Amino acid sequence: MVCECTLIVRTYECDSYGHVNNANYLNYLEYARYELLKDMNFDYPGAVAAGYGVYIARVEIDYKKPAFVDDVLLIRSWPEKKGSVSGTIVQEVTRENDLVARAKVTWAFVNSGGQPVKIPPQWDVAGLKPETN
Repeated sequence: MVCECTLIVRTYECDSYGHVNNANYLNYLEYARYELLKDMNFDYPGAVAAGYGVYIARVEIDYKKPAFVDDVLLIRSWPEKKGSVSGTIVQEVTRENDLVARAKVTWAFVNSGGQPVKIPPQWDVAGLKPETN
């Protein structure tokens, strides 16, 4: 499953060099991951209400090209790996045919105390698992 979403770079996301500040990519990626969860019918609000969460344990970002004000960015997200408690999502930010950034995000399913726990069946949706060829 690959989820695609777009956003337009806003002026306040840019730094003094005129390109998107690196820290703003974390917001872009978070927005896209939430869209991915919605696309796979993962009930995130339900998980939170039940005392669970999906915590980000690690983010690796490779910045390839700068993005600028009014650029239309496409973010593609897909699961790369999944275990019983955690997994990895790959995300690519592109502008037209240019790869702007690529990220690998490691997540963990946690209980109300923030401790990693096995994903309960109602939230262990098929979309979390990478497609195999």
